[in-house]
Amino acid sequence: MIEPGIRIEGLRKRYGSGATAVDALKDVNMVVAPGEVVGLIGPSGSGKSTLLKCLGAVIEPSGGRMVLGGETIYDDGWKIAELRALRRDRIGFVFQAPYLIPFLDVTDNVALLPMLAGMDNAAARARALELLDALDVAHRAKAQPSELSGGEQQRVSIARALANRPPVILADEPTAPLDSERALSVVRILNRMAAQYDTAIIVVTHDEKIIPTFKRIYRIRDGRTEEEVGEGRVVPEMA
Repeated sequence: MIEPGIRIEGLRKRYGSGATAVDALKDVNMVVAPGEVVGLIGPSGSGKSTLLKCLGAVIEPSGGRMVLGGETIYDDGWKIAELRALRRDRIGFVFQAPYLIPFLDVTDNVALLPMLAGMDNAAARARALELLDALDVAHRAKAQPSELSGGEQQRVSIARALANRPPVILADEPTAPLDSERALSVVRILNRMAAQYDTAIIVVTHDEKIIPTFKRIYRIRDGRTEEEVGEGRVVPEMA
């Protein structure tokens, strides 16, 4: 039996205490297989951002269990001593804005995380170039972020998220600033990268253009998740 890339069981998060306490997450359960991309959708205030912050080890849950890449990271308390290293090495992040470092070229933007994890510069840059090639932006390897289009910047941010070979990628509204063609291109890339690198990917989105592409969707309402079968519409190659 293959261990899921992401397993969440009974996850809870309460802000505050007493009469003013707010239960942002009440009973969240999710399973995402290695190589799978699932959508996480729900209205504003439903708990999507809180869930992503818990999974990304940015905030501490109030209870439940989280397993990433076969390793229990939280079980009614953190099971990992170095959360910074966990975020750096085991979790890739893709945001609505690419957040590329403006004074580094494209290659160094991608190579930086492996270097911080202890990889030597030559190996880190080789890893970066491998990913840039896989994402069809190797021809922009020496460019500055300001010289890239929005779609190119998002491809570079995906390469950066994959740089340390994390078992998990958390993508927060990655297509929001993009037009339909580029948004669907990002979805196609995420699916290809998930399959190629055996990465479990959760995409938080309100983007109606990409929701039909997911084979599975988790809808979050009032801090609880419901699993739905998605359309799984194939994303066509763009001319």
